[in-house]
Amino acid sequence: MNITGPDVITTLSSIRDYIRWAASRFAEHRVFLGHGTVTPLDEAAAIVLHTLYQPYDLDHGYLDSVLTMAERQAVVALIERRIVERKPSAYLTHEAIFAGLSFYVDERVLVPRSPIAELIAERFEPWVEETQVFNILDLCTGSACIAIACAYAFPDAQVDAVELSDDALAVARINIEKHQLEEQVQLYQSDLFNELPAKPYDIIVSNPPYVAIAEWESLPAEFHAEPEMGFTGGEHGLDLVLRILVDAKKYLAEQGILIIEVGSSAETLQEMFPDVPFQWLEFERGGDGVFLLTAAQVSLYHSLFASAL
Repeated sequence: MNITGPDVITTLSSIRDYIRWAASRFAEHRVFLGHGTVTPLDEAAAIVLHTLYQPYDLDHGYLDSVLTMAERQAVVALIERRIVERKPSAYLTHEAIFAGLSFYVDERVLVPRSPIAELIAERFEPWVEETQVFNILDLCTGSACIAIACAYAFPDAQVDAVELSDDALAVARINIEKHQLEEQVQLYQSDLFNELPAKPYDIIVSNPPYVAIAEWESLPAEFHAEPEMGFTGGEHGLDLVLRILVDAKKYLAEQGILIIEVGSSAETLQEMFPDVPFQWLEFERGGDGVFLLTAAQVSLYHSLFASAL
């Protein structure tokens, strides 16, 4: 497929022109969004600006800058790839922004996009006291975006990041080195808690695989470009979530909190445990399906969670 007419490169000249043109093409070809951008215009801006080595918050005064022929060709080529290959733009640019930070990503990890970023920016207030957070655990860390964002938010805390996939761990190491956090963020290859040392965590946070297999099979092509291992959580989507709920009791500090994103499986989880007072968190910048339980609640309902395994 060639979505570029012969006159595009000669007719369009400015950054603004190419962002507008790309947005129109994305809408025309029904490119699916959901990996960090909300509108075709946002997606277009992200791709065009990245290709030109410009920041995402580029001053609007520069949008009328005229591109060289080489720059125009590079921009058009990447826009065509986005439409034809149906891959999230982060895989084409090898960059995703999460919690205001830049992360390297490729097809070995999910594209960072969790609303948990908003909680990290607020330092999990009012559920923890910032000065009393010493140990943080990120389960199913993937690219390590949550772990690294937590390290920035709590510079005096030790952050442990757990991942089972060899491929994802390789990407996580790239990002930890990129942010120079080798001393603060410790990677563990583990099936959830299995290989972790005994240690109380003030915050356990996780964005685990939580999509039911049937739902995953029906998702748009962009999601199928991501590793299935990071998506599917069994028949009902909650296989890993239940294991975390059961085992977290042994790893939460007395005043600790557990935060898990379950996305589209939120209703299933609440129906499974109608008596558990999951605190479903709200986000100013969009997103849902994230709950919080205190260490006391995790302990109180432990037997109920265990009975569901």
